[in-house]
Amino acid sequence: MQTSEPILLIMAAGMGSRYGGLKQMDPIGPSGEVILHYSIYDAKRAGFKRVVFLIKHEIEADFKRLVGDPVARHMEVRYAFQELDKLPAPYTVPEGRKKPWGTAHAVLCCAELLDAPFAAINADDYYGPSAFCTAYEYLKGAKDDEKARWMMVGYHLRNTTTANGHVARGVCSADGDGYLTGIVERTHIVQSSDGPLYTEDGETYHLLPPDTLVSMNFFGFTPSCVEVLRRAFPVFLAEEMPKNPEKAECYLPTVVSREIEAGRASVQVLQSADKWYGVTYQADRPMVVDAIRRMTDSGLYPERLWE
Repeated sequence: MQTSEPILLIMAAGMGSRYGGLKQMDPIGPSGEVILHYSIYDAKRAGFKRVVFLIKHEIEADFKRLVGDPVARHMEVRYAFQELDKLPAPYTVPEGRKKPWGTAHAVLCCAELLDAPFAAINADDYYGPSAFCTAYEYLKGAKDDEKARWMMVGYHLRNTTTANGHVARGVCSADGDGYLTGIVERTHIVQSSDGPLYTEDGETYHLLPPDTLVSMNFFGFTPSCVEVLRRAFPVFLAEEMPKNPEKAECYLPTVVSREIEAGRASVQVLQSADKWYGVTYQADRPMVVDAIRRMTDSGLYPERLWE
């Protein structure tokens, strides 16, 4: 039975290879909160009542104790699990493959729990309160018609980079009515004195305007997204996996962009002026801790989120 009550899907299965540990469970708040606790808190006060955590079985006990259980006292919490061998027939895991299959596969692993419009976010990003307010207002009335009617929260690139290394961002284009026309995944963006730069080969760098609209993997979908992904993921496995069997990933923004190009979906861009914070690298952590401390002191968040 479907319900219209929007769901918050949090993709927390990544092991944080660049960060050097389970960054999803690294305390950064004044009372031991992890970064995704702030996303959930912002989502709750925006109106979300249901949370789905996508994790791995290996971290289930620790994740529930440190992250999920405090939230479960205030919201409905469900769990899904991302595993390498969750593949459609006849595909099998290539020898040597350890890397997850990407964000499109992550959402597919939650398919049975996505019975309503849902927002999908990363576990290691701080998005800011306004993103959840606009997302909830959109999703509580979201319905498909001749197209899938989805949304995305867009950020200015200048608010989403780190001085401690490179980041991956989906560089977006939108039409005059605020609808997404395409996303190009840039997997290596760095800060410089001239502004943000990206490279595709590690040698030649190209300048990006600081106000470039980028995706932070904050999307809002109707349940039709699940069927779209069920069609798209086998295509990825057939076309891309043979080229790079150990590391190829099926990106959610790539699937979204292809649906737009095919005329099967429209994606309304809800822009946020909030500053992103994230713990991509260990060196990012002190900056995030300081930012959360300042926001707590200003009254944006209580000292203890889940009392």
